[in-house]
Amino acid sequence: MIALIGAGYWGKNLLRNFNKLGVLSVICEKDPVRIRWIEENYPGINITRSYSDVINNKNIKAVVISTPAEMHFYQAREALLSGKDVFVEKPLALNIDEAQELTELSVKNNLILMVGHLLQYHNAFIKLKELVSAGELGRVNYIYSNRLNLGKVRREENALWSFAPHDISMILTLSGDYPDFIYATGGNYLHRKIADITTTHLQFSSGLRAHIFVSWLHPYKEQKLVVVGDKKMAVFDDCLDWSEKLVLYPHEIVWKEGMPVPVKASGEKVELKEIEPLFNECETFLKCINSRTQPVTDGAEGVKVLQILNLAQESLEKGYPIDITNKINNVFVHESSFIDKNASIGTGTKIWHFSHILAGSTIGKDCNIGQNVMIGPDVSIGGRCKIQNNVSIYKGVTLSDEVFCGPSVVFTNVHNPRAHIRRMDEIRKTLVKKGASIGANSTIICGVTLGEYSFIGAGAVVTKDVPDYALFMGNPARQTGWMCKCGAKLDEHLICSSCGDVYELLDGDRLIFTKKTS
Repeated sequence: MIALIGAGYWGKNLLRNFNKLGVLSVICEKDPVRIRWIEENYPGINITRSYSDVINNKNIKAVVISTPAEMHFYQAREALLSGKDVFVEKPLALNIDEAQELTELSVKNNLILMVGHLLQYHNAFIKLKELVSAGELGRVNYIYSNRLNLGKVRREENALWSFAPHDISMILTLSGDYPDFIYATGGNYLHRKIADITTTHLQFSSGLRAHIFVSWLHPYKEQKLVVVGDKKMAVFDDCLDWSEKLVLYPHEIVWKEGMPVPVKASGEKVELKEIEPLFNECETFLKCINSRTQPVTDGAEGVKVLQILNLAQESLEKGYPIDITNKINNVFVHESSFIDKNASIGTGTKIWHFSHILAGSTIGKDCNIGQNVMIGPDVSIGGRCKIQNNVSIYKGVTLSDEVFCGPSVVFTNVHNPRAHIRRMDEIRKTLVKKGASIGANSTIICGVTLGEYSFIGAGAVVTKDVPDYALFMGNPARQTGWMCKCGAKLDEHLICSSCGDVYELLDGDRLIFTKKTS
């Protein structure tokens, strides 16, 4: 059986549909006026004022949360921890960390987590999604959505957060991708801190563009999604009758004497099965509970929408476009740093003050890039690398996983540079293998390879290849010993006194790990 948490403005609609499905056993509500209304209209349903009663009731297998957004995370988390499936109205939470925690908790405990992105369950959008996927519209070039009305004016959230989640969800689904850039503008007329009108522009790497216009200060109601393809255009208008909610327009653009000429065609109405989208959504939740399969609007989808909302809010507040390619997946880029459009940054990587990542460069997961670092163009850096302040890594240099570069390390890429002679076609490649450490103020002359877990002492000038595990020091750098994988120097028996690893020397110059002393 299911419990509904909150029977307010939208909760009443959820109450009606879940009751119609015959699964609603308890309603958690504190407002006395709402309680009286429930008692009068749904006399057979139990009512409790205590959320703890719901959580501790083992007969309740799932909860539906329709409370103010700031309560979503805490109530959903309690329900998941108690082993209950959860349907939560949008937004899933107010920040990314909370949304990801809920998602991870649901996956870990094999529970259903569904977010109320209602229009994903509208038969018109389901059909539109099928048409786009089948190529009926051709390449999708532009999508725009208007969600406009006079009221309901809110004070706990702005129009972007109130209206746009549904449109973001649909646009992400139709594009099958994240946008690269986002730019949001708005107007505050009823309250100086709450936007009543916002327009959000999304730009995708495929060339697709989209915008979302939302307002609760509009003279009439409009809920419209327009998808412009190079073969056909589609209009999903939820304010029209079911026979007209989804219409295809096979317009064409033909070229005559070097000029584009539009050729208009009559709209083709798409036949749809008439059913309330909210009933579809509620029924889907029950089906997911019974089949133990996640819905289309699961926790992961909720996190994606929340990421776009947060970044649109950031753009709205700062007043300029946000490059979001490196902000998805928990990437941190300080606002003083620059990331070129065609650079790729891995999940969990942090890039600090005044750094520049040039086009074509790839940085792996969980790296830490210090201040005043320049990388690129076309440089490859592996995962879990640490690059300290004032390091420049030029084209031709490759760092493998877990490489450490100390402060002010210098890489070169041309052997005999002259200011008046271009020699970029004479770049000599440098490879730094996994786990290598390069000390502060070292210089790595181009064309060399630093072996796995090698160690370059501070201030060294490396002019030749460095074997695996070798310790190089001086100018020019020469080998002065061997280093353990853990970073401690090996003794004369090639044993690490720090971690106990034992190594063996082959052919007089190649060190390999053999075993631990324990």
